[in-house]
Amino acid sequence: MKLSLGFSPCPNDTYIFDAMLHGRIDTEGLEFEVFMEDVETLNRRAMLGELDITKLSYHAYAYLLEKYVLLDAGSALGKNCGPLLIARQSMTDEEVEKALIAIPGKLTTANFLLSLAFPAATRKLETVFSEIENAVLESRVDAGLIIHENRFTYQQKGLVKIIDLGEFWETSTGMPIPLGGIVVRRSLPADIQLKVNRVMERSVRYAFEHPTASSEFVKANAQEMEESVMNNHIQLYVNDYTKNLGGAGRAAIGKLFDVARARGVVPLYKEDIFLN
Repeated sequence: MKLSLGFSPCPNDTYIFDAMLHGRIDTEGLEFEVFMEDVETLNRRAMLGELDITKLSYHAYAYLLEKYVLLDAGSALGKNCGPLLIARQSMTDEEVEKALIAIPGKLTTANFLLSLAFPAATRKLETVFSEIENAVLESRVDAGLIIHENRFTYQQKGLVKIIDLGEFWETSTGMPIPLGGIVVRRSLPADIQLKVNRVMERSVRYAFEHPTASSEFVKANAQEMEESVMNNHIQLYVNDYTKNLGGAGRAAIGKLFDVARARGVVPLYKEDIFLN
C-alpha cells in the first residue's frame, strides 16, 4: 500500500524518516510518496486533507482533529528547544507589541506561543522560516520569530534574542514544549493507522541505534548547513519524546490544546487527540 507522506527537509525530520524510506527497516508492506516542504506548507496541505501522513505544527493540529490522529512516535517536543524572537537590537515589551514581526506561518506553534506572550503584537508578516534572519538584517521587519537551525546562527549574524518562547512556556506550565508531531489520516483503516505508528517508531529507534546511517540523506536536504549545526539541530529536537510521547508528552500536548481552547484560539474539539 502506498501512502503520501509529508515532512520538512530539516535535519531532525530527515534523520527520523531515513530508515523507513531507504529500506533499513520492515515497513510491513507500506510504501511512501514523499512531499518534502517547509512546515507551514505542510500545515496548509493538512488543512486541505491532501496527505495521508504528515509532519505538522501542534497549533495546526488543533484545527484538524476531525481529519487526522496523532502518532505516538516522531514528535518534536522537549525543553530548551522553543522558538526565539530576535531583532537587530534589544526591544521593550511595548516596542515588541508595535513591531512588524516576521513569523514562519500563522499555523505554526511558534506563532501561537508569540500570541500567548504578546497578545497585542498583531503586525505580522508570514515568511519562510529560512528567510526570517535576512528579513530582520535587511530591516524589512522589526523582529523575527525563528525556529529550527536558526537558533544556532542568529548570534553569528549580530542579531539579539528578545525572548525564548520555549522558556516562556516551560516557566508558565512546568511542561515541555510541543512543537510538531506526525499525524495520520483518520479515514484510513484502524489497522493501517497502527501499522504507520509501528513503522514510524521503528524508524526513529533505528536512527537512535545507527546515528550515522542517515548522514547522506540529512546532508542532501540541509540547505548547505554546517555539519555542527546539523548535529546540534538533531540533538535538540530528537529525543525520548520522539521515540514515544509517553504520559508526560501527552500531558504537554493536552495542556497546549487546553490553553489554546481557553483563549479561543482554536475551536472546541471532540475527537481524541492520540492514536489509541
